[in-house]
Amino acid sequence: MNRLVNVLLMAAIAASVVASFGYLELDLGALVGHGGLGQMAEYAGRFLHPDLTGEHLQAVGRGALETLAMSGLGTLLAMLLGLLLALPAAGRFGWPLQAAARVLLNALRAIPELVWAALMVLAAGLGPNAGTLALALHTAGVLGRLFAEALENAPAEPAAAIRLQGGGQLAAFCFGTLPNLWPQLLAYSLYRWENNIRMASVLGLVGAGGLGQLLYTTLSLFQEAQASTVIMAMLVLVLLVDALSDVLRQRFVRA
Repeated sequence: MNRLVNVLLMAAIAASVVASFGYLELDLGALVGHGGLGQMAEYAGRFLHPDLTGEHLQAVGRGALETLAMSGLGTLLAMLLGLLLALPAAGRFGWPLQAAARVLLNALRAIPELVWAALMVLAAGLGPNAGTLALALHTAGVLGRLFAEALENAPAEPAAAIRLQGGGQLAAFCFGTLPNLWPQLLAYSLYRWENNIRMASVLGLVGAGGLGQLLYTTLSLFQEAQASTVIMAMLVLVLLVDALSDVLRQRFVRA
């Protein structure tokens, strides 16, 4: 019986693939025939000779710093906004505010970063301001949900002990709850920063600044050599941020 179910499942998957090709009207013969593969190889080969002139490297460096600043500032703003929304979302101020905060967090993270960037370009204009706001809004929805779940699962005894000694709610949260949660909140934030540095590299495709905007410009002008340099800078920047994030995680989270 299980074998029959597996055979039917594989047949259904194969039929779905065939139906997808038919529905999308994909012509693989036109893609690989008539010199298509040769043209693709020639186009890819032009990326193997990056532009390393001083003027272009300076432009790439400015774009990399802009991308790094966008991701860092956007993540920092998202941490603050996410924590502010996580408190009511965790039920600290009653169920009406909890429901409203959860709806807002769902709305923030349901909209992708590229869509937020397109909206922020219309609201704040072209440039890194739009990218920073887009990253902050989407990431606030993600971090806010994670922070709220961490608050819900946090032990209540330390904060309760401070309140029994006459401390207020703010003191109980800052000295009883937050110290136990800080490593977890920092780990979430560092992970989102790693994601944001990758996303900040492509937000420029909609005019939000950074390396993405430089990549879009060079590709639009068919400047493969310059585009190759930008792609290399993106890879280096992501690797550096990953290494830095791992060092910070080892130092402050796992210690």
